[in-house]
Amino acid sequence: MPQTLEQMRQNCALAREAMERAKAEKFAIGAFNIDNQETLVAIARAAQNKNSPVMVEVSQSEVDAIGVHNVRDMVDNYKQEFDIEMYINLDHSPTIEAAIQGIEAGFEFIHIDISQGNKDASDEEIIEGTQKIVDYAKLTGALVESEPHYFAGSSNVHEEAIDYEEIKKTFSTPEGAAAFVEATGIDTFAAAVGNLHGKYPVPKKLDLDLLQAIRDAIDCNISLHGGSGTPGHYFLDAVKIGVSKVNINSDMRYAYRKTLEKVLKENPTEYAVIKLMDQVINAVQEVVEKKIDLFNSAGKAKKAC
Repeated sequence: MPQTLEQMRQNCALAREAMERAKAEKFAIGAFNIDNQETLVAIARAAQNKNSPVMVEVSQSEVDAIGVHNVRDMVDNYKQEFDIEMYINLDHSPTIEAAIQGIEAGFEFIHIDISQGNKDASDEEIIEGTQKIVDYAKLTGALVESEPHYFAGSSNVHEEAIDYEEIKKTFSTPEGAAAFVEATGIDTFAAAVGNLHGKYPVPKKLDLDLLQAIRDAIDCNISLHGGSGTPGHYFLDAVKIGVSKVNINSDMRYAYRKTLEKVLKENPTEYAVIKLMDQVINAVQEVVEKKIDLFNSAGKAKKAC
């Protein structure tokens, strides 16, 4: 059932309060992608077990497959059933129209990524598009996230090594971050400090000194995309510096697929696949719970949401 505008505004106000808690108490809220109901159940169970606030996030491909209003309804149902603090983030929304759809569906967090839809977009086009979503989000109070450039990698398992010399060319700078935040009025800045989308054969390396310099340069929230495949000690330090949101996708998808392959092989005559999903859900839940611990968000949930 669609939310009323008042309900949307109440939820967005709670989301803003949650991000303020994260900044003040030095923890990050995990933003975990869903592909289907099973991954949503895994996130909900993890949030309940760890008493942690979480974001469920969907990118355009998941929106196309599930439906923006179905995502809203599913999250609301599980939030109520598990009595957890859970919000929705529209991840890397590639167009103004898609971002508006997320706002109007009552998503509490909107990531507008003009360069996702147009990798040749100019700085002016990215700023202008982001400004439009910041203004439109005032309808509900949704928090808007963005960055001034295309983010490297993809939410998949990569076989190639990471070319850090190339990646460094896309690193955020304190000056650039401050200018972009000032120009757009965003609530959350997606920092690039060595994080990139996907799971790679080598661990990722984050430039924590650069992250600290960005934190010192801007007052708004900071997010880290591409959290999968990152050694845990980086997250422990990042939340102390002041990162308030970390995105996780590929680690969950890897656990899901590998576990599903295993149980299918072990049960060649079972065609009611739903009966085999407990192990899969448990594997994804384990990933989420480990990230929650690294983000220092366990025990930080506020249930009255």
